[in-house]
Amino acid sequence: MSDCRTTYRKVKEFVKCLYPGELKGNLHRNMNTLTAMITGIIIGKETQLPQIATNVPEEIKLPSTEKRFKRLIINENVTEQTFFLPFIQRVLINLGLEEMVLAIDGSLVGRGCICLMISLIYKQRALPLVFCVVKGKKGHLPEETHIELVNKLRPLIPESTQQVIFLGDGEFDGTNLQQTLDGFGWKYVSRTSSNITIYADDAPFQIEMLAAMLPKGHCKGLQNCQITHKKYGPVTAVAWWGDDQNEPIFLVTNFLSAPKTCNYYSMRFTIETFFSDQKSRGFNIDKSHLSCPHRLTRLMYASCLAYLWIIFFWYLGIGDRFVQTHTPS
Repeated sequence: MSDCRTTYRKVKEFVKCLYPGELKGNLHRNMNTLTAMITGIIIGKETQLPQIATNVPEEIKLPSTEKRFKRLIINENVTEQTFFLPFIQRVLINLGLEEMVLAIDGSLVGRGCICLMISLIYKQRALPLVFCVVKGKKGHLPEETHIELVNKLRPLIPESTQQVIFLGDGEFDGTNLQQTLDGFGWKYVSRTSSNITIYADDAPFQIEMLAAMLPKGHCKGLQNCQITHKKYGPVTAVAWWGDDQNEPIFLVTNFLSAPKTCNYYSMRFTIETFFSDQKSRGFNIDKSHLSCPHRLTRLMYASCLAYLWIIFFWYLGIGDRFVQTHTPS
């Protein structure tokens, strides 16, 4: 129990120091509940409310603790603008990265829902930044949803960040998304299908032609081309047959260098560590009985903050220094 209390105390410090405003009234009470949820998730490694409640070191009866959590989950006033994004913005400011590498991906959560997440690739881990939860089985979400998510993230990027690189798999190669990222001044690398049409000097051919005579372990790029019937561009089309790949894969990017494109894209797979830690290897968010996207979203505020706490305090071992050094003004 002493370890539980120590964790609870450190989580409380983490929340208090990272939150940019004063905590009082209902905000203070709800933030205390969120702190208790984060602690219960860290200790119990579960995201079902009864299991979270059993691992909170408070002198409160178990049913009362569970009811507090349920009230927070159903409270429509508990929004990302107040209970999640301020922490993320503070984390990004405190990290002070000149270059940010982002990855986007989706995964099943709860009952019949999909979470689309943009994460920061940092120290071999993927730190959750912004996300949305929608009804549906595993599959592609509309490009408009991808664009809404990057628009949500953009204001959180610190002014000290000089370069942002955005990575996505084959679901995220839409030309409207590419145009949005280009407009932000961000670099991007997205996987695309082997039969996508590219245009070089107005001559169309399929991108898979770039892989003709391509040896394993090599890549080949074509600069200043256009893609799809929209003739979006200029972009660089890349064929890459990595040493650990069974066949070549194909990428579109606004980098000019094919090797640099491949090096960055190889970092995208780090986001899988986040989803596995949230699911089978960690918090079992996919086993949550919640099926309402809004309630799952509020539960994920706690699980994502719990993940950040574990990364900083346990995996990187810089949590105490992080909290003590970077207190809000």
